[in-house]
Amino acid sequence: MIVKKTATATLAALILAGCSSTAETATSSEQSSAQSAAVEASAISGDLQIYAAASLKGAFTEIIAAFTVENPGVNVLPPVYDGSSTLATQIIEGAPVDVFASADEKNMEKVLAEDLTATPPTIFATNDITVAVEAGNPLKITSLTDLMNPDISVVICAPEVPCGAATTRLFEAENISLTPVSEEQNVTAVATKVASGEADAGLIYLTDVQASDGALEATETPTSAELTNFYPIATLKDAPNSEAATAFNNFILSDAAQSILKEYGFGQP
Repeated sequence: MIVKKTATATLAALILAGCSSTAETATSSEQSSAQSAAVEASAISGDLQIYAAASLKGAFTEIIAAFTVENPGVNVLPPVYDGSSTLATQIIEGAPVDVFASADEKNMEKVLAEDLTATPPTIFATNDITVAVEAGNPLKITSLTDLMNPDISVVICAPEVPCGAATTRLFEAENISLTPVSEEQNVTAVATKVASGEADAGLIYLTDVQASDGALEATETPTSAELTNFYPIATLKDAPNSEAATAFNNFILSDAAQSILKEYGFGQP
C-alpha cells in the first residue's frame, strides 16, 4: 500500500534542560552541557544513498543541501537520477540503496511486490505532463493535434517510464496517433532533445519546463487528474543506513522541503 498524505515531520526532538523550580538562571556552562547532550542524543550519521526519478534532480539538490544542514553527520552520496523503471530494476537486482523516490506508483509497486521496502511508501509530490517546445515556439505548436503533423518531429518517454506511461494515457484519452522520432528512458533526455533542436516537441513534466532556464516553454497542459503522476518515497528494507533514510523521508514531508518542491513546480499530495 502506498500512503497518500501530507505531513510535517520533525527529524529529531531536541532534549531541553528542565526548568528550575527557582528563578535562578542556569549558568552558561550548564546550558552548553545540555545543548551538547541534545546534539549527541539526536545525531544521525553515516552515508546515505538516494535513488530518485530524473525529474527530481533540481529539487532534490536543494532539499539534500537543506537536509545536511540539519544533519551534518550524514554524508549524502551522489544521488542516482534516472527513469523510475530503471531504478526499480536496479533495486530489485540488489543495488545498495537507502531511499527510493519514484515518479509514479507503478514502479514503486514493483519494489513493493518484492517486499523490499521497510515501511509503506508515502506520496510526497505530484507532477503533470505538458507539450514542450523550444523557447519562442518557432513552429507555432498550440495543441496536441498539431503533433500529428508528419512534418513535426516529436520525442516522448518510453512507455515503461512514468512520463511515458502518462503520455500513453494522454494520447489514448485525446485520440492522438503519431510516430515519435524516439522513445527515451528518462524525461531529462526528452527535454534535452527538444531544447537542442533534435526534436520539435516533446512530452515532459511541467517541472522540467520550469527547470530549463527558459530554453523550453509549455504549449498545452492537460488538466485531467488521471494524467497526474503521484511521487512516492520509501526506505528500503535492507537500507545500509535506515536511520538516515527514515530521517530524509520525514524531512521530504516538512514545510521546508515541500516549499522547495513547490518552487520547482511540483504539486502537493
